[in-house]
Amino acid sequence: MRLILLGPPGAGKGTQAKILVEAYNIPQLSTGDILRSAIAAKTPLGLEAKVIMDRGDLVSDAVVNGIVSERLDAADCKAGFILDGFPRTIAQAEALDTMLIYKGIKLDAVVEIKADADELVRRVIQRATESGGARADDTEEVLRKRLDVYQEQTAPLVAYYTGKGLLQAVDGMAPVDQVTAAIKAAIAH
Repeated sequence: MRLILLGPPGAGKGTQAKILVEAYNIPQLSTGDILRSAIAAKTPLGLEAKVIMDRGDLVSDAVVNGIVSERLDAADCKAGFILDGFPRTIAQAEALDTMLIYKGIKLDAVVEIKADADELVRRVIQRATESGGARADDTEEVLRKRLDVYQEQTAPLVAYYTGKGLLQAVDGMAPVDQVTAAIKAAIAH
């Protein structure tokens, strides 16, 4: 199974990816997690990424594309993978298409997790409150900026992947188990 999860920040892509990892025994490739690991390790890339992410902006395509390409070559990706948070732009999607052709890999599906922006803000604020505000990007101001960036740069991927016949949409506002069931049904087609 080679899958892309699309959806706005806070829609549950990471939660669903973890469930699907268990169900299909394939790795989740989350650029956000990779970048946060680099931030925690205080690597030069991590420090640069932290400033960008704390503003709610996106890290450059060149950096992200390189991370993803290297990760797709890992042995645990041979049976499949779940891309969570990549691609974020049409340019990244085109770069991914090129990478996949070069590597002889074909996507099975792209699942869009649809979600209401105001409810996402409420969820993220609740998560930050419950966790003691562990992530610097868990503020209403930063999340609203990230949602705006998503609408401008990432939402066009819906049309891009619809045109390729790969897109399936699910309601991300449903309970987690219902979202999971909808995703499994969508990718079974």
